[in-house]
Amino acid sequence: MTEAVISLHGVSKVFHPPRQRPYVALEGIDLDIQAGRFVSVVGPSGCGKSTLLALVSGLLPATSGQIVLSGRPVSAVRSDVGFIFQRDALLPWRTVRENVALPLRFRGVPATVAGSQVTEWIARVGLSGFADNYPHELSGGMRKRAQLAQSLVNDPPVLLMDEPFSALDVQTRNLMENELLELWGASRKTVLFITHDLEEAIALSDELVVMTAGPAGTIKARYPIDLPRPRSVTEIRFSPAFVALYERAWNDLRDEVLRSYQRSLSAS
Repeated sequence: MTEAVISLHGVSKVFHPPRQRPYVALEGIDLDIQAGRFVSVVGPSGCGKSTLLALVSGLLPATSGQIVLSGRPVSAVRSDVGFIFQRDALLPWRTVRENVALPLRFRGVPATVAGSQVTEWIARVGLSGFADNYPHELSGGMRKRAQLAQSLVNDPPVLLMDEPFSALDVQTRNLMENELLELWGASRKTVLFITHDLEEAIALSDELVVMTAGPAGTIKARYPIDLPRPRSVTEIRFSPAFVALYERAWNDLRDEVLRSYQRSLSAS
């Protein structure tokens, strides 16, 4: 087995809000992800999924444990990852072309080189006819395509995705999931994907990670996903192997969702 590109060992994160008790978001996380793997994390709200991504990217420091990314400990914000948030981060006063070019501008890539890379990625996500449009002139799916191009134009080896399609309608969401799989299949980047949707996680991934309810969220179970590739996220859901895996994983996830719900009732 090759060396892990993303490696977390004994990782915990404690928040210290002013005038409140410390909150343990994550506790004892051990997770190794090999190069080129697509790994999805599911769990109830408040289990620390988004915090996990923030730790891997260096946006937040771990309270304890060690995080290693591409062979180097994570001690600050990393520039070798692409991060796609739940809400798009496109600047409303810039065109699609200008938004996609931003990561290259920040890294000082010459305009002649950046221009060709931007044009290529805008074409790869199907927005060639909208390169000079502003975000408010695009549909939700088109904005998400622009965000994908913006995250991938610098060719990061690792892609972190925090519920990127949750705000889209079902049909657009399925289209975007298939487009993501096509882009990933061409580059085989290492992907850590956060979602509430168990079906989405299984349809996209090589491995599924189920987390326990917060506080002190940790890893409850890991499931390898041996479904054949290439996949259609709509058709693979009818596979008997998909259904069997869903039932097994849902048994684990359901208990944590119920536990999270009971805790929220107790706190209210």
